[in-house]
Amino acid sequence: MRFGELCLAGGAAAALWLGACGPSASRDLLPESGEAPGWVKTSETRSYAADELWQYIDGEAERYIQAGVVRALTADYRREELEAKVDVYVMKGAEGARSLFEAEPAKGSRPAEVGDAARLFRLSLVFYQGPYLVRIIAYQETGDAAGALLALGRAVEARLGK
Repeated sequence: MRFGELCLAGGAAAALWLGACGPSASRDLLPESGEAPGWVKTSETRSYAADELWQYIDGEAERYIQAGVVRALTADYRREELEAKVDVYVMKGAEGARSLFEAEPAKGSRPAEVGDAARLFRLSLVFYQGPYLVRIIAYQETGDAAGALLALGRAVEARLGK
């Protein structure tokens, strides 16, 4: 094999490898127990391909599909008396994640320093980072639910590879 052919073959292999590590990769994007201070992962990560998304978010799936969702990942977490659910929507590109984020109401939120842009509510955190849209929802009110959700969000952010 000549040098030029070797470079082409190596470049193709690298492109395949990088593609496997991109947004559609099967690695778990959700933090394990202890990656966020005080948080324990209480369920296995569940995954939904785009054509299965209706099973998880019936009624909203079409909006996500139109924005370019590839798959959704979800898991449950607990920190003392606070329980939460983390959803990561893997999109084909950053534009889809940003458009879904911007389409959500911002009333009652404040900006947060996580991801490319974030909204922190009393009981939820929504942010996007590149091709990922993340939604974290708490099931109970506690003294510092927002701060706890932000800590969990930062652990997700680290998994996404900011």
